[in-house]
Amino acid sequence: MAERLRAVLPGLAVLALLLAGLEWAVQAGLIRRVLLPPPSVIGTTLWDLLVSGEFLAPLVATLRLVFAGFAIGSVIGVLLGTAMGWWPAAFRLFEPLVELLRPVPKSALVPPLMLFLGIGDTMKITSVALVVIFPVLLNTLQGVRGVDRVMLDAARTHGWGTAHTLWHLVLPAALPFILAGMRISLGLALVLAVLAEMLAGQGGLGFLILDMQRSFLIRQMYAWLVILALLGLMLNGVFVVLERRALHWQNRNP
Repeated sequence: MAERLRAVLPGLAVLALLLAGLEWAVQAGLIRRVLLPPPSVIGTTLWDLLVSGEFLAPLVATLRLVFAGFAIGSVIGVLLGTAMGWWPAAFRLFEPLVELLRPVPKSALVPPLMLFLGIGDTMKITSVALVVIFPVLLNTLQGVRGVDRVMLDAARTHGWGTAHTLWHLVLPAALPFILAGMRISLGLALVLAVLAEMLAGQGGLGFLILDMQRSFLIRQMYAWLVILALLGLMLNGVFVVLERRALHWQNRNP
C-alpha cells in the first residue's frame, strides 16, 4: 500500500498544481468565469450532484450502453480474430473487409446507423460494439499467430484436436494480447457511448453534458465532465485489477 501511494503521489501533485493554477488564473481574471468557473465552484457543484444522488440514473444509462456494446464487440472480435489467426482460409476471406472498415472512424458510422436502426439503444450499442471489435480482433489475431510452434507440435503429438488445442493452448497463450486489446477498446467504448448519447440520446452522461452546454449551465456541464472523467478512470482501474488476476501467472516471481 505504501509503495502504491508513493507511486501515485507525483501524479496527484501535478493534478493539484494544475487545479491551483486554474483557480488562480480564473480568480485573477486571466480566464473568463463564464467560460471556465473556478475549480472550487465546479467542485461544490460536483459535490451537490454526488450527495443528491442525481448522477446515478445517467451513470447507469451510460454504463449499460458501454457494457452491452463492449461485451458484444469483444466476443465478435475474439471469435473472428481466432478464426483468422488459426485458419488461413478465414484470414483470406475476412482480411479485405477488416482492412476496409478498420481505418474508418467509428463515429462517422453513427449517422448511417441512425438511418437503419433509429435513435434507440440498438443504434447506440451497435456503435459501441463496432469500435470495440477491431482492437480486440487485431490483438487476438496477433496473439494466436504468436503461439509457440513447439507447443503446437507437442499438442499434435499428444493427439489434441483443433477445438481442444484452441481452448486449452492457443487462447490461454494469446490471452495477454486479447486483454490488451480489450483494455484499449474499453476506453473507446466509453467515447462512442457518450457520442451516441450526444447525437441521439435522451439520457446518459453524454446527453446531459450537451444539454447543460446548450442551456448555458456551465458549472453543471463541467461537473458532469468530471463525473465522466472519474468514470473512465474507474473503468480502467477495475479492468487493470481483473487483468492482473487473469494473468496472475505472469506476475509470479521466478
